[in-house]
Amino acid sequence: MITVSKLAPALGAEIGGIDVAAPVDDATIAAIRAAWLEHLVLRVRGQSVTDPQLLEFSKRFGELDPPGPNPYGKPFLPQHPEMNVISNIKEGGAPIGNLGDGEAIWHADMTYIDNPPKAGLLFSIEIPPKGGDTFWANMYMAYESLPTQLKAAIEGRTAVHDATYNSAGIKRKGYKEVTDPREAPGARHALVKMHPETGRKCLFLGRRRNSYVSGYSLDESEALLDHLWAHATQPEFTFRQEWRVGDLMMWDNRCTLHRREAFDPNARRLMHRTQIKGDWATATPA
Repeated sequence: MITVSKLAPALGAEIGGIDVAAPVDDATIAAIRAAWLEHLVLRVRGQSVTDPQLLEFSKRFGELDPPGPNPYGKPFLPQHPEMNVISNIKEGGAPIGNLGDGEAIWHADMTYIDNPPKAGLLFSIEIPPKGGDTFWANMYMAYESLPTQLKAAIEGRTAVHDATYNSAGIKRKGYKEVTDPREAPGARHALVKMHPETGRKCLFLGRRRNSYVSGYSLDESEALLDHLWAHATQPEFTFRQEWRVGDLMMWDNRCTLHRREAFDPNARRLMHRTQIKGDWATATPA
């Protein structure tokens, strides 16, 4: 039997009574799924897993989705191309992972594609003495707390989800600088989506840079997006993860945003991440 302990009023719960490195039975997976849908973000502490074990555990929640293109144009783990590396460590002058040591701004993963991943799992191997905390925000609460007039203003609207830059502001390999958000490459998603499993409406913002809301002038779109982002990332909608080695974080990418604080560039941070293929293609429009 797993235990489920709430971590913050807005979202987040800690799961106890599980060893991710060992085979996990179907009943336990079902209980984790239920807790995940309820709390949006799960933490499993004190784990010791190899890459193959993390991959096997991740597969219990759906088909794996390979990471998006990184700025260096090749997988960080050629032996496990379906796994991503999040790190500031360099070996021989070359980064062994993504996102470095700076701030990673609020975002949802890979929303610049038509069917972004539905979930992510991130396992901590090395962490800095301080800094590098990760925050998640609840997009159900963000939508449900919008004024009626603002809900009406975004109903049926789509927004551009730019593919040019990652969440650390690094330009992806093969992309050109964008000067007009209306011409940004990437997917167009509804600002309000209905979660495929819970049926609840949520804001679906992706990331702020080079976003543009259809049907508005550029100035109107900028003002609307600034307002939505300020609203959606208020502290009362968030949970803060202070990392320990052996933490495994699992988040629902469909109804959350996340960001990371900067940390000392002389410290080492190493994490391995998997993600689960999206299911928006089968979702009912909001």
